[in-house]
Amino acid sequence: MVHIRDLALPDFPLLLAPMEDVSDPPFRAVCKANGADLMYTEFISSEGLIRDAAKSRKKLDVFDYERPIGIQLFGSDVETMGECARISTLAGPDLIDINYGCPVKQVACRGAGAALLRDIPKMVQMTSAVVKATHLPVTVKTRLGWDENTLNVEEVAERLQDIGIEALTVHGRTRVQMYKGDADWRLIAKIKENPRIKIPIFGNGDIDSPEKAVEYKNRYGVDGVMIGRASIGYPWIFREIKHFVATGEKLAPPTVEERVAMCRMHFEKSIEWKGERSGILEMRRHYAQYFRGLEGAKQWRMRLVDTYSVEEIYAILAEISAAEPVLVG
Repeated sequence: MVHIRDLALPDFPLLLAPMEDVSDPPFRAVCKANGADLMYTEFISSEGLIRDAAKSRKKLDVFDYERPIGIQLFGSDVETMGECARISTLAGPDLIDINYGCPVKQVACRGAGAALLRDIPKMVQMTSAVVKATHLPVTVKTRLGWDENTLNVEEVAERLQDIGIEALTVHGRTRVQMYKGDADWRLIAKIKENPRIKIPIFGNGDIDSPEKAVEYKNRYGVDGVMIGRASIGYPWIFREIKHFVATGEKLAPPTVEERVAMCRMHFEKSIEWKGERSGILEMRRHYAQYFRGLEGAKQWRMRLVDTYSVEEIYAILAEISAAEPVLVG
């Protein structure tokens, strides 16, 4: 088993990446149903939480069926991050995670997320403040460095472990790369091979198939993998990887009936958590992925995004299931 303090995860756990405007409770519910072992909230702005912003507060919602679940925080001010760790602890997660990896301009240019890779002393100070502010395990997600000239993640791993983090996830790209090019896991492997490193090391970046998950497990020796974009509209990625790891065999892709059932579950959770109107609107971004590759998928999606009626959405989903469209791509 893999342990984050007293939190016991299975061998080679599969983590759901925190994704802004994606990994909310409804999305997490379908990923958990398909085998995600550890999940995180969308990242939460420390400044927004201190201001008591409604959107930031809403992201603190965690549910027992999601466990184990971590709340992820980002920010640029050391004292504020410590205070937010205290606030987040009261929400009852299983751990607190710090985002030192987000590359988007709105975050990094405000001195948060991946920007801290250019100021390791401040990163250490901020991490220490969070560790001291909570009784929960603290973990970190980061990148290889700011750019190719500052690949400092090995130093980051050692220094953050020394001040108390209990697991580290590394995305195999720099901030400058954003999400372009191939993720490079070689430095992740070097961290794992470092005899000083005792905490679990999880790899992230480009895991989009069972074969790649097993290949990277064997090649780079990571304790587990974090999956992000490949799970959007395809939560079955978790069960498929688990089956392949256990048996060496690939599962058949989900049937049309399974796709519809999972989409319906996601929709129901969305309505339940966000209310009818917001749940309908925010679910629209997921339909294309759930029915990707099915014959007639475009017409189904257009009808689903064109209605504000819960009953009509259920009726359209029933039509898709009854039609049993074939997989064409």
